[in-house]
Formats: sequence, C-alpha cells, structure tokens
Amino acid sequence: MLEKPNRTPKRPNFSCGPCVKRPGWTIKNLKTFDLLGRSHRSDTCLKTLNEVISLTKETLDIPIDYKVAIVPGSNTGAFEMALWSMIGPLPVDALAWETFGNGWIYDLKDQLKIKDLRIHKADYSSIPNLSLVSDKTDICFTWNGTTSGVKVPNADWISNNRKGITFCDATSAIYSQELDWNKIDVATFSWQKSMGGEGGHGILIISPKAIERLKNFKPNRPLPKLFRLLKDNEILDGIYEGKTINTPSMLCVADALDSLLWIKKLGGWKQTYKKSMANFKVLSDWYENREWVSNSVKDKKIQSNSSICLEINDNSFLKLDIQNKRSFIQEMCSILEQNNAAFDIKGHRDAPPGLRIWCGPTVEEDDLRALLPWLDWSFEIVRNEFF
Repeated sequence: MLEKPNRTPKRPNFSCGPCVKRPGWTIKNLKTFDLLGRSHRSDTCLKTLNEVISLTKETLDIPIDYKVAIVPGSNTGAFEMALWSMIGPLPVDALAWETFGNGWIYDLKDQLKIKDLRIHKADYSSIPNLSLVSDKTDICFTWNGTTSGVKVPNADWISNNRKGITFCDATSAIYSQELDWNKIDVATFSWQKSMGGEGGHGILIISPKAIERLKNFKPNRPLPKLFRLLKDNEILDGIYEGKTINTPSMLCVADALDSLLWIKKLGGWKQTYKKSMANFKVLSDWYENREWVSNSVKDKKIQSNSSICLEINDNSFLKLDIQNKRSFIQEMCSILEQNNAAFDIKGHRDAPPGLRIWCGPTVEEDDLRALLPWLDWSFEIVRNEFF
C-alpha cells in the first residue's frame, strides 16, 4: 500500500478552464482604480482596452495587417460572431473530434443551414483525415480539442492557395502551442485558458482575406446586434481599437492586461509555449512509467500539450460498465479535492471516463510534480474500495 503523500501543490488548480491564474497573481496587482465606475467609452478605459488589443498582437506575433477585437460571450461568442457574419458563400469543410468541434458542426448544419457542408469526424483520441480537406472550401476546426486531448499536428494540411477562409477555434491552443497565422483567417480565444484570465469576453482575430469576406458577403439571415461586424455596409473599425460592441467588464479587462504584461515580460508566446511543453514533459514522463494510466491519445504527433486527457488501463477498471467507471473517476477526484491535491481534473462529461489535467503556461512545474504522487495514491485507494 502506498503511503499518503506529505506534500501538496501550492496551487492545486489544474482545471482546463477556467484555468489557474498566472504565478504571483493577486488582485492588488490589477490597475483598476481609474477604470472601475467609468464609462468604457472614456479616454482612460479606451486606452486600456486598446492596450490589451496591442499586447495581444505583440505577444502572439499576429501579422500587422490582421485585426483584433474584444467581443462579448467568451470564445463561444467570438466564434459564433465569425460564423454568422462570414460563412456561407462557399462550400464548407467542417472538422470535429471532440465536443466543441461537434458543436460548430451543429451550428453549421442545423442553425446556419449550410447546404454544401462536408463533415469530417473522428472519435475521441483520434483525428479526421486532414488530407481530405479541399482548397476550394471554407474550413472550420478547433486547433486543440480541449475535451479529447487531441491537437492538429501542424497547419501543413491547409493550402496556401485556398479559395476560402479558415475559421479556427484556438482557445486552448493560444499561448500554449505554435499557430501558423499564414494559414488562419479567423481565430478566436478567451482569456480564461492559457492567460488564466476571467470569463465572459472573447478575442476575435481576422485576416485581410476575412475582412474582404466581411465587406463583400451579405448573409441572408438575421444577425443579432452582438454579432454585427458591419454598420451601414461599412466595417466597424472602432471595435479593433477598443470601442467594444457592448459594455465590457473593466475589472476583467484589467485582469487580462495583467496577464498580457506577464506574458510580455516572459518573452511572448514562444516562452509560454516552452513553459507548456515543459509542463507536459513532467506529466508524460510520469505516466509513461505507470501501468495503470496512460495518455488517451496514442499518436504522439497529435497529443495536446495543454489539455492532457488520461485513461485508466487497470484490468479491473476496464471491466466496469460506463456508469461505474464514472463513479470510480469521481471518487478519485473527490479524494484529491478533499486533500487539496487537485481541483477539477475529471474528464469532460461528453468524453470517455478519465482524467484531464491542464498543463498551460500559468501552471508551475513544481505543482505538477507535487500532484503526481497523489494521483498514484488516490487511484490505489479507490481501486481497493471498488475491488
């Protein structure tokens, strides 16, 4: 029987979203005095909103001719805004291998009624055949499948000569993985993933090609005010300068600014990417030396380094029905939470029963190292209870 570990992580927050705050974060760091209780149209607030946009472009090395906006509704709102405003004039290749990709396919098929829609699906832990994607279509995909632990290996499968535009849900890839901006025309993400920010706001990034689509395509469907990127058939340039469509939380904006200043101090996305890869190595070195657990994704080329999904390989566990497997996982997670060893690491409700651990850049390696003995110990405790 394993001994109960005697050291817990300083920050046991390993949730895949919202994710742990940056190291050293306190609310006292936020420069909010001049922002709270002010109009978001005031010069002071506009300056801060614009600074968030500028730092986003700088720390992600976004091309200078791309536009960035702060929009409502987190990543979901940003991606829906892009789909409803821009998709439709060309056939669409839609890819899905987990929950959120499946959600975008539902929108394309049942809400937006895209008639010429080619769906490329794969089960959890695998990825569709990317070579089937055409260079004559729009493309809709998630870069990193948060609920399956599967990411695209690269962007080589997207043609440089594509006729359409690419819509990329990048929310759990931004600042944790390397994106190829030359292959992306629309990208969206939210502050509460790799930035460790607060929810409710999304970032919309669009290329010159996407801007041309906005100007020239008039969708034959009603657009809610929150989705409108045009006014009187003109681009709303103000939203790319901090003049948001609706009222943002300036407290959340100040928190995002704090995260971006931390990222800039580190050296931008290349350094946060290195941090995430180092975290992933800590976790993968551990499970590769365990018989009872493994990465649920067997192809290493598509294994996520940010949202890592783990499966239990124990023979007794594998004989359980799905309900008892979920009960087993829930009991493990309850023990971990009761001991302040790990919060919120149960796999997504739509995914096969397992564990899911965030290894993005705001996670500290030492906290991951402190977590690992607790995983072994809690598994053994629950295994003895069940069998």
